[in-house]
This record gives sequence, C-alpha cells and structure tokens, in this order.
Amino acid sequence: MTYKEVAARAGNSRAARAVGAVMRANYDPSIPCHRVVHSDFRVGNYNRFGGSRFKMKRLKSEGVRLESGKVVRQKL
Repeated sequence: MTYKEVAARAGNSRAARAVGAVMRANYDPSIPCHRVVHSDFRVGNYNRFGGSRFKMKRLKSEGVRLESGKVVRQKL
C-alpha cells in the first residue's frame, strides 16, 4: 500500500505525511511498516532498521518484485 492508501483507510486520504511520520517513529519490527511505499511506488526509507536496502530485502523475501528501487505492482 502507499502512504496515501493507508491514510485513506484510516479515514483521511490527505494525511499521507502523518502516516509517514507514524511509520518513521515505529520501532516494533512486528508491525509491517516496510510494506508501505511512496505513491510512485518508490520503496523509500525504513527507520533505524537499515534504511531502504533493508526494506527492499524484506520486501523481496516476501515475494515482492522490485525494479530500480520501485515496487512492481501485479495486475489483477
């Protein structure tokens, strides 16, 4: 999901930056913040757990396809 999609599901699609701030402050590895990406599908950073490289590694381990630092969305 994108930050905007998470914000919309929380009730305010204009709160994408607030979602980013909450994600940035999360240090509980059991909460899947690594699955939230920018609206252009760039992976972005991942707080103190190793930055974008670690985020990409986690996403790949879950079967997410990445190209040039972006998530490739599957067509349904």
